[in-house]
Parts: sequence; C-alpha cells; structure tokens
Amino acid sequence: MSTIITSCMQNKINRKVYEWPQMDAPVAAIKPHIRSLHGDTVVDNYYWLNDYFKKGPDSSEVTKYLEAENAYTDSMMSGTKKLQTQLFDEMKGRIKEQDESVPYFKNGYYYYTRTEEGKQYFKFCRKKENLDAPEEILLDVDALAEGHSYYAAGGFNVSPDNRLLAYGVDTVSRRQYTIHVKNLETGEILKDAIPGTSGGSVWANDNRTLFYTKNNPATLLTENIMRHKLGADTDNDAIVYHESDNTNYIGVGKAKSGKFIYIYSGGTLSSETRYLDADDPMGSFTVFQPRMPEVLYSVTALADRFLIVTNQNAKNFKLMECPFNQTGQEHWKEVIPHRPDVLLEDVDEFKDFLVVSERKNGLIQLAIRDLKDGSQHYLDFGEEAYTAYPSNNPEYNTATLRYGYTSLTTPSSTYDYDMNTRKKTLLKQQEVVGGYNVADYVTERLYATAQDGTQVPISLVYKKGFNKDGNAPLLLYGYGAYGVTMDPSFSSSRLSLLDRGFVFAIAHVRGGQEMGRQWYEEGKMMKKKNTFTDFIDCGRYLVDQQYTSSAHLYAMGGSAGGLLMGAVANTAPELWKGIVAQVPFVDVVNTMLDESIPLTTNEYDEWGNPNNKDAYEYIKSYSPYENIEAKAYPHILVTTGLHDSQVQYFEPAKWVAKLRATKTDNNVLLLKTEMDYGHGGASGRFDYLKEIALEYAFLFALEGMVE
Repeated sequence: MSTIITSCMQNKINRKVYEWPQMDAPVAAIKPHIRSLHGDTVVDNYYWLNDYFKKGPDSSEVTKYLEAENAYTDSMMSGTKKLQTQLFDEMKGRIKEQDESVPYFKNGYYYYTRTEEGKQYFKFCRKKENLDAPEEILLDVDALAEGHSYYAAGGFNVSPDNRLLAYGVDTVSRRQYTIHVKNLETGEILKDAIPGTSGGSVWANDNRTLFYTKNNPATLLTENIMRHKLGADTDNDAIVYHESDNTNYIGVGKAKSGKFIYIYSGGTLSSETRYLDADDPMGSFTVFQPRMPEVLYSVTALADRFLIVTNQNAKNFKLMECPFNQTGQEHWKEVIPHRPDVLLEDVDEFKDFLVVSERKNGLIQLAIRDLKDGSQHYLDFGEEAYTAYPSNNPEYNTATLRYGYTSLTTPSSTYDYDMNTRKKTLLKQQEVVGGYNVADYVTERLYATAQDGTQVPISLVYKKGFNKDGNAPLLLYGYGAYGVTMDPSFSSSRLSLLDRGFVFAIAHVRGGQEMGRQWYEEGKMMKKKNTFTDFIDCGRYLVDQQYTSSAHLYAMGGSAGGLLMGAVANTAPELWKGIVAQVPFVDVVNTMLDESIPLTTNEYDEWGNPNNKDAYEYIKSYSPYENIEAKAYPHILVTTGLHDSQVQYFEPAKWVAKLRATKTDNNVLLLKTEMDYGHGGASGRFDYLKEIALEYAFLFALEGMVE
C-alpha cells in the first residue's frame, strides 16, 4: 500500500489493466407501453419495471430481474472483492468506534449520543445539570435495532417537564415513521404508537399533548398536522390543519423560547405560517400572514416580537419584524435590508443576540447582532473554502453560540463562541483513527467559465505532491437542485481516494444556492439545462488546466445529482472515463406525470408539470431516460434501493435496461440494488461503507489500481 501511495503522489500511478470478466449481462424483457400526450407518442419498453411499486412483493418478475442484475454486478466486480474488503476495513478503521457527541444543554439537562465498539447504532443519553452527574440512557438504539436489517430512530423530543421522550422509528427505509412515547422515569413505552408520520413531533406546554405531521401512505405527501392526547386512541387524533395544495410540504415546530407552536406550509415559490400559544394546545392556530404568490417567509419569535425572513421584493431575502399582535405583512418593519450580493439564509435567536447566517461569494458568514445595542460583528474562519453553520442551540437564555466548522481538509469541528467576549473554544474535532495530518493535503477554489460566461465555482482537494500534468484521476461531484448548497466538507472515507492519487472536486453548479437565490433560479424549471452545461464546463476546465484528462475523469452524483449524471452521460459521453450514479432521478417525464408516486406533486415548482405542453417538451428534451441514443457511453455504475421513497427503484432499473439495449460500446454498465434499503442506504454507521467501497473499487478498476 505504501508503495502505491508514494508513487501516486508523483502522478506515476501503478496502473495495471483490470480484466473485466467476459459474461453476458441480464436482458430485461420488452413489454411496449404507449404514452400519448400533447400530440406526442412514446413507446416505453420497460415501463413494466415499476410493477413492484404498484403491486408489491407479488411482482416476482421485477425482483428476479433486479437480483439478476445484482448477481451480474457481483460477478463483474469479483476481481475487486479483496480490494473492497481492504477499503471497507481501511475506512472503518479511521472511525473512532467508541465515541461521544458534544453534549448540548437544554432545560436543565445535558444531552448527547455515544457509540460503542463494534456496535452499528448509538445510545441517546443525558445528565442532569452537570456533566459529572450520573448518565441516563434514554434510548438504546443498538438494542432496539436488533433483528432489523434497517432501523432508523430520530425526532427525539423531550417534554417540557423532562419526563417523557417522543421519538420516531422507521424499519423499512420508506421514511414512514411510527412515533413512540417513553416514560423516562419508569422506562415504560406507552401504548401511544402513532404510525404513518414524518417522525418528528412537538410537545405543548401541558406535557400531555403532541402535535405531529401525518403522511399520505401512498404518495408520502405531508397532508395533515394532527393533535394527540396521551392515552387517547390514535385513530381519534384531531386534524388541526389540512393542506389542500399538494405542491406544498407541511410541518410543525416550536419556538426556542417555548412560547409558540408553528405550522409551516411551503413550496418552492410560496409559503404560509400558522401559530398557537403553546400553553393553549386545544386552541386554534392563527394565520400569521396568508400565503402570497411567489413570496416565501419564515417566522422566529423573540421575547417581545416576531422576526420574519422573506423574499418579498427581495430576491436574496431580507429580515423584517412585527409585534406579536399585528402579524400581517402591512405591519412588517425592515431590520436587515435586501442586498443583491448577499443571500440571507436564516436567523438563530437568543435572549440578547441574533445569529444571522448569510452567504456571500459562495461561502457562509455568521453575523452576530447584539439585540441590546444593535451592534454587529462577524466570525472569522480563515480558510479559502469551508463550511460553517450554527449547530445545536436549543437554549434561549444563553450568550453561547454552538457552531460547526469543516472544510475539505479540516475534520468536522464543534466550537462554542461567547458572543459577549468573542472568544471561541474548540470543544471537539472529529478524530481520524490512525492519524491524519492536515498539512499533507491541499485544497483550492477555482472558477470555470460556463458557455454563457457565468463563473462557476469548483472546490477541490488532493494530496500534497500532486502534479498538474493531466495524468491524475479526478472525481467530480455535483448536485444542483432544490437550492441545496454543496458546501465543501471533510470525509475520512475520501482519504482512500486521495491517498491513492485521486483529486476530488465539487462543481458548485446552478440549481444550488451557492451564489445566491438567482443561482438556484437559473438552474430550475425552464433553465434546468444550465445545471448540466455548468457541470460539463467544469469538467472541461479541469481537463484544460491539466488537473486530469478525459481518460482519467470521473463523475458522481446522487438523486437529483443522479439526474445530472444521466444528462451529462447523454450530452458529453466522451468527456468521462466513468460515471457513478447513486439513486438517480432519470425518468423525469414519467415520474412527474404519475401523481401516485411519492412526492411528485411537491416537485412541480422544481421541474415543471409535464401535463403542460411547454414543460413536457422541455423536460423531455433533457430527461436521461428519454434521450438515450445509439452511441458510445462511459463506464457506468448505478446504485438504488428497492424501498426508496425519494427516487423509486424502477427509474435506475429502466435506465440501465434501455442503455444496455441501445448503446454501441462495450463499456461496463452495472446496476446494484439494495433489496433491504431505501434512498439513504444502510442505516448502520458502518454498513454504508460497503457501498462506498464498491463505488471506489469500480473507479480503481477503471484506473487499473486494483492490486
């Protein structure tokens, strides 16, 4: 290993061509299905692959095909089994198995999670008043997960009197949670099991009433906010809010001060908030401000007034305020004006301070505003590319800000910042077992010029000793959707790439929100193709600058980033040696036409509604499945999960089947379906490393770096 790593650092990588087994790939049956819409007729030969979604386990033909693809992938990758085991052990070996999160203080208790050696999950714990107090294990997830191939517990919510814990459990990986309630004094799990929820909940101040979000069992849409009284039959829970707009997501939350309970309803373009005095759980929620066309707003309660973050006449958002008893927009008063070069992302409230999360030049800034005198200052982070964010700050009456920090070379770090003295204290930095020297790695921030002249940021990292001569392998990652920002962060598993000579890069393409709200708006709906061309232009720039060459350039993306992978494979197949598409959203037209598929209607403001002719034609012009052609494609590894609730398994399955039947090359095309998991992959803290090991082994095989 050391010999390989040393030679890699001089870009003289020991490459030996990997001999892929010569075997026949599975062939999916052809069953023509006709789609006729807007005068356009399309024959879909693989539409039948969604039968498992429609019919469930009775659809044996689908599972047989997926299992055949899995067997084919296992056989094709058989020569990398030793390497996959080595990679798994290597990546697992960097993780501190017996570990503990930084405790946070809330309502008289310090809360934390801890992990034990050899265990896949964790224990949720607390200590009363100080860290020397005896430990209470509130939830032993290691024990609860026994016997389950998948187990996710979350939404931990302790009652105001500290006696009860509400939490959500998903054992299918479908993001349908059952809420349970535990008596923390007796250890008893109460009979109040609430199925079909989003997992989170909110306690009213009476310690007896829970508010939660109920999902539609078929579409998984968040349709109702419910009220449950402990001890009552959950079938009789009251609907306190029903969302009639199926393009909106809804949820319920609580003010940090504990004074209000909120119901939020929002889509991509418009939102609405309702609020209720938390001391009056049987009361009616009041509309804060009726939804307005193309206006988003969110509400934060201070001790004496509401704050509102809104994009009303402010593309990059501004901060407003209003009295508790006059919440209509006619009473909103400006606190922080709109700035064309600064995106105002969020505010975090404290008794005497306000922490404002802003984004400028693609990077987060944290502004500390003193509510007593109106003064403001910024935290200084000191790196060229980084990620910073307010962390767990549930306590209102404190002058200490807990924040997280990381970069491509800095392991995840947790700080406390005294907003009065301006002193920062490092509480914990992620330990990389076996040692890690930040000085051995280099990170850069580059800008590629897109075809329309836009400057697209690229964050990249490599091991010191790298030479820009075009010989190094480079993995370019991208997402570019929903306004989600792909901030640069550290990954200990990524060291297995870097230490073997790979460069890792993130293309901050339009569709995210790195450069402001307009960055998102220029990569969605009828401008979606900017996301794809930005990524291609970033790849070409890295080749032009000799960070790599097309013979060693790889692309990776998941979910909506998998759509990106499918699009760039169709548009510029010659640019990439290989592509890894994780749970890819590649059958956009058909999915957006089927409202029975989970979350479809929520997505209309992101992609468009193909029931409208102009949207149909535009989506069809880029949807990867629709645009497969008889030509050469790169090597491709596709991953999915049978129980995926976000991108249904049949999208990647259909895509692979059609690619196999159409493409003209002999390059490797593999489909790996996790039969027990969903969108997020395995639930255990080590199992997911097997998926990464497979992906890395695929890349190393293509680079001839298996031995």
